[in-house]
This record gives sequence, structure tokens and C-alpha cells, in this order.
Amino acid sequence: MSESPTPKRERPVIAIDGPAGAGKSTMAAHLARRFGFLNLETGAMYRALAFKAIDNDLGFEDEDALVALADETRIVLEPQLEGNRVFLDGVDVSRRVREADVTAAASKVSVHPRLRAWMVDQQRLMGQKGGVVMEGRDIGTVVFPDAEVKIFLDAAPEVRGNRRYRQSGPVQTKFTEQSSTTEEAMVRELKERDERDRNRAESPLRPAEDAIILDSTSMTLDEVLAAAEAIVRSHVAEPQLH
Repeated sequence: MSESPTPKRERPVIAIDGPAGAGKSTMAAHLARRFGFLNLETGAMYRALAFKAIDNDLGFEDEDALVALADETRIVLEPQLEGNRVFLDGVDVSRRVREADVTAAASKVSVHPRLRAWMVDQQRLMGQKGGVVMEGRDIGTVVFPDAEVKIFLDAAPEVRGNRRYRQSGPVQTKFTEQSSTTEEAMVRELKERDERDRNRAESPLRPAEDAIILDSTSMTLDEVLAAAEAIVRSHVAEPQLH
């Protein structure tokens, strides 16, 4: 007996993957505004759980404890024009989850296979009807391998570190030896994070076979966003977009 076909989504899914600091959030927010889609920033979900782990004094290596924590956690993303609001168990933690210690902790938390499986289930529920832009590390390979549009946004780590440093400036972080993060330290942390993301056993960071790779190393922001818009238009019929 043949399996019933997967129901067609009402609207397309745009999947944006790539390493930390590549500009995925900026691209996702722009495309969501441009085409009238919802921007579901999946990295914010990992940061929210990482913040809860910090708040509960849990070790980032303790997968059992982290999965148990996830099972009693409710994360809601509320899309806004200026970016997502992030609610953790009903509390708005949007500002806190953007801070350096939480961002670094999220990278460590995200390596656990069972925790990633829990996150993937949540993300699929959020995007099951389509009409969403989802960005992360494994959207086009694991969460929505059948996404209508897949972009892998990349850039040299030195360029990503410089961009992130210019955006944030020197900030306090317990993950560096310095009292404040220098540009060199930020580049080093990005390279270490790349190593973890690309070599983890579960859902390693890599482009989907049918993804379009967009290397922004030598591009301006306007050029990157224009290129992303062109990619979306080439894959999705204009009447489907708003």
C-alpha cells in the first residue's frame, strides 16, 4: 500500500543556513518584510533554552538534564517588523538572549542530538503551513529538506568577526580571557564555533545539495540582500508572494 502524499504547503518555506555571524538574521528579516512572510529565527530558540540552562545552573555538557529542561519549557517566537520577540515560559527574554554569554552557551547546548531533535520538532510545527523564512544551521538539510528556497549564506571568518565586532563593539564575556572582547578574540571564537558546528555528530553545518551558496565576503549588505531577493524570485512564482 503506497503512502499518502505529503500535503502541499499553503505557501513556500525559505530556508537560510550558514555559520555564525554570516548575516542570516539580517537576510531573514529583510526577506520576510519584502515578501510578507513570517521570520522564524530558530537560533533564538537555542539561545532561550541556553539562557534557561544558565539560570538553572546546568552544565552545557549534561544532555540528560538539558533534555529534561526542554521537556518542561515553552518557547514562543512572536514575529515583529523589527525582529522576533522571544518568550520563554511566558516571559519576554528578547534582550537577554542576544547577550554574548547566552549566544556562546547556545553553541555548546546545540551539539546534543536529543536536544536538536526536540528543537526540530518545534521548528517544523512553526513552519508547517509555509509562508515563513527560517534561518539556522540545518534548516535546509534537516528541518525542511523540502523547502522551496534554500540559501547557504557564508563569509570568511575574519570578515564575519569584523562585522560582528563593528556591530557590537567591545562587550563583556566570560568566554574570553580578556576583560572585553577584541576583534581578534571574536574572530577566534567564530572559528571555534565553526569547528563545533561543522564537526558535530548530529546535523553538522553544511549546505543542502540543492542550496544556492551565497558568499558575502566581498559583498556589501545591499548587494547581499539584492542577491537573496533575486534567488527567491527565481524559485518561487511571484503570485505566491505578498
